[in-house]
Amino acid sequence: MEEITGTLTQVFFYNDENGYTIAEMETEDQLITIVGGLPFARPGTAYLLKGEFRVHPRYGEEFSFSHAEEAVPTTAAGIREFLASGTIRGIGAKTAAAIVAKFGDKTMEVIGSEPERLTEVDGIGRKKAVQIAESYSAHREFAEVALAFGEFGLTSAQSLRLYMNYGKDAVKLVKENPYRLIDEVRGIGFRKADQIAEAMGFGREDPMRIESGIKAFLQAQAGEGNTYIPKTELVEKVAAVLDVTRELVSEGIATLAFEGGVMPDRLDDLDVVYLYPYYAAEKAVVKNIAGLLSADMKPLMTDLDSSLDMTEKDSGITLSENQRNAVIQSVRSAVSIITGGPGTGKTTIINSLIGIFESSGFEVALAAPTGRAAKRMEQTTGHMASTVHRMLEYARDDESGEMFFMKNEEDPLDKDVVIVDEASMIDLMLMKGLTDALRPGTRLILAGDADQLPSVGAGNVLRDMIGSGMVHTSKLTHIFRQAEESMIVVNAHRINTGEYPELNVKGKDFFFMPRRSEHDMESLIVDLVTRRLPDYYKELDPLSDIQVLTPTHKGTVGTDSLNKALQEAINPAVPGLAEKKIGGFIFRQGDKVMQIRNDYDIELKFPGGMDAGKGVFNGDIGEIVLIDNDDGKITVRFDDDRYAEYDVSMLDELELAYAMTVHKSQGNEFPVIVMPITRFPPVLATRNLLYTAITRGRQAVVLVGMQEWLNAMVDNNRITLRYSGLEQRLSDFRAVM
Repeated sequence: MEEITGTLTQVFFYNDENGYTIAEMETEDQLITIVGGLPFARPGTAYLLKGEFRVHPRYGEEFSFSHAEEAVPTTAAGIREFLASGTIRGIGAKTAAAIVAKFGDKTMEVIGSEPERLTEVDGIGRKKAVQIAESYSAHREFAEVALAFGEFGLTSAQSLRLYMNYGKDAVKLVKENPYRLIDEVRGIGFRKADQIAEAMGFGREDPMRIESGIKAFLQAQAGEGNTYIPKTELVEKVAAVLDVTRELVSEGIATLAFEGGVMPDRLDDLDVVYLYPYYAAEKAVVKNIAGLLSADMKPLMTDLDSSLDMTEKDSGITLSENQRNAVIQSVRSAVSIITGGPGTGKTTIINSLIGIFESSGFEVALAAPTGRAAKRMEQTTGHMASTVHRMLEYARDDESGEMFFMKNEEDPLDKDVVIVDEASMIDLMLMKGLTDALRPGTRLILAGDADQLPSVGAGNVLRDMIGSGMVHTSKLTHIFRQAEESMIVVNAHRINTGEYPELNVKGKDFFFMPRRSEHDMESLIVDLVTRRLPDYYKELDPLSDIQVLTPTHKGTVGTDSLNKALQEAINPAVPGLAEKKIGGFIFRQGDKVMQIRNDYDIELKFPGGMDAGKGVFNGDIGEIVLIDNDDGKITVRFDDDRYAEYDVSMLDELELAYAMTVHKSQGNEFPVIVMPITRFPPVLATRNLLYTAITRGRQAVVLVGMQEWLNAMVDNNRITLRYSGLEQRLSDFRAVM
């Protein structure tokens, strides 16, 4: 194996995903082409490479390396180029030239050992000198970490996240337990961690591997919505994936149970296994609901019927018998559910309840799972609403890093009534947090559509609570006259009962545009979003008012392809428009983006820089308003006019949102939705998904594709059953109440 040392002069190709680089390097006596993994390759950086020369049949001689170490440039010219590359924050081309002019080939020694001397350079004060020294030190540490992890196949972004978590000890800690990467680095699952562990010499039957495989499988199942897995299924599937015996997997489950990582249990005469937090959450929700139901509630100050009559008079709305009963039962019940499809009057009932409770001086809190849903709740009620997370005052423990709610059993919400809309989106862990924070005597009212897709997170909370019979449920079925005028509402109910929708009724709001080819569908969707719909509805903004929904990420009419096509049409590359490439995607200033996971730590600002708290959540939609490539920052303005600044290491939390999956659209409404209809996989092409999609549209729904597959979606009443123990636990408790 040969060694060469030189400085990168030009990068021909760089893959963000794996760091694979083709570049030109200048050594002491020649220019050569180098090929290999080089995280964050930049011109001006010096490296010691180990590998061998080879002759490529098309491109000629090149040096293929398997090992790389960043070297400190030694010549004044090399140092100046390195500093001017942007690698060290606080130094641009002009400052780099001034520093090298002052210190020459001793520059790197000064920065590393005597950074206070940088103040001898005009324009560099003490604060900037410290910034340069700290940035250089961090760069050196990170270079060692990234290059070491690069040998095991970690991407630059993954290496950066590990370095930010553990600093210079990152390599040592991962070598002790490579399976920790599953929990600590986004984008690394069990398979990748297992490959790294194998490269580090871990054996197939290593207990650490088996236990990690069990937890990873249970966590993956939680990602599919399941709170537990039958033990026989768990043992068989993990044994097959790990290629070990069932006995070893059973031993691993026993060890994890002893350590508290998993919890074996028995439901319906079936042995099951939970990740412990989900077991504890189900038990806590049952206990909390039972506690609410058994507590004395604060009485109304006036007669309920009289208060309801007064509310109707003040609002000018006369409730139907079904609505009136729903209001009465919700007032009389400690925990209640109001469920129904679009146009059935859930909002009218919520407004009536608010009026009744406030007339008695009750403190009422309104909340919803998403920011958009909370904002819509504010608009329809005229009262302030927040996300459930913000109502519960989420925070993060400084020592453990775990997220928690500051409102809990010890410091409950000081409210008499809590009303939560879009309750079908509440997963088990959020329900635990919510019910933990309700003091005995508080009324909890959940409003939602039980026929929509279940929560993205694990559990089946709304349906389980309804199915248990433990909680009073008001089911709304009547569509009111005003709603009957909307074909969106009419067709939503038709689809939900298995009837085909009525298409293209003149003067209405539900349209179907036939196309046979998926490429034609994509072209028409782009034309609808950018030209036809804005021209027809005049005041529609293609960016904020029209949302493309699709069941899948992949394929010609999946989110990946549609987002690229829509971005090119709405926000194409133009000279002077800042952009940042991340993996196979490009973010540009002006792009519509969506947060794809909860980030409880990101700081938010209001316009003008005033603090707006912390936290951006899965599904929040915003617009990129600034890309600063010099500092590696992207600023996003979200729908609630809060601004968040993302470092380059955090950009895997964002994705383009011109098109999004139906699952991600839950809890949101848009003036217009556009959706392709084609031969999607049966598990996605369901009645339930179609119903959820069209109920996201408020002003118009436009479906593009093949009518036979639209009908097939209506016919496919497949509902993926989730493993959830909440319904049985509630039912069992009800039986002994």
